[in-house]
Amino acid sequence: MVKKGIFIVIEGLDGSGKTTQAAILAEKFFKTYNVLLTAEPSSGKIGNFIRECYLYENERLPTEAEALLFAADRIEHMHNEVKPALDKGKLVICDRYIYSSLAYQGSAGLSLDWIKTINTRSLQPDLSVFIDVSPEKVLERLQRKKSVMETLDTQRKVREVYLKYVDNGELIRIDGDKEKRLVAEDLYRVVSGLLKDAKKFV
Repeated sequence: MVKKGIFIVIEGLDGSGKTTQAAILAEKFFKTYNVLLTAEPSSGKIGNFIRECYLYENERLPTEAEALLFAADRIEHMHNEVKPALDKGKLVICDRYIYSSLAYQGSAGLSLDWIKTINTRSLQPDLSVFIDVSPEKVLERLQRKKSVMETLDTQRKVREVYLKYVDNGELIRIDGDKEKRLVAEDLYRVVSGLLKDAKKFV
C-alpha cells in the first residue's frame, strides 16, 4: 500500500529512447503501483503552445524566453497533473523535467543559477535518470522532422551539461547505447532499488 507518491524523472537527448524507456518502466510497475506516466512539454495550454508554435520553427526564441516558457509550463504541469497524482500516492514517471531546461537553455549560454531560480516553485524529484546516447547516434535515429534544438552542435553542448549533473550526483547515468531491452533492465533496477529502500512505500 502506498503511503505517499514518488516522483521519477527520465532525461536524455532527443532520440535517446527516454520516451520509450519511460513507457516501458511505467508498464513494468503498472501491476504493483498506481502509475502516472507524463511528459514535458505537458499536455496543458502552455505545453501545447510550445509544441505547436515554437519547437518546429526555423529559429530558436531568445534563450530567456525559452526558459520562461518551459518554467511556466512546468508550474502548470505540477499544479494540474504531478502534485495531485503524488497527493494520491501515485508513482509519477515524467519524461523530461528541470534538467532539460538546465541542459538546453544552459548550453545556449543562459545562467544555470537563473534557470534554477525561475524553477524554484517546482517539486524536487525523488530520482532523476539520464539515458546517455551519443549526439551523433540520436540524430541518426530521428525519423521525424527535427525540432529547432535538434542539431548536432546543440545536442553535443546539451549532453555536456547533463554529464555535469551526473558528475555531481544529481543525475544517475544509464548507458543508452545498449540494446533497448538491456537499457530497460538497467532503468528498472535503478528505480526498483529506490522503491525498495524508500520509506514512502510499505
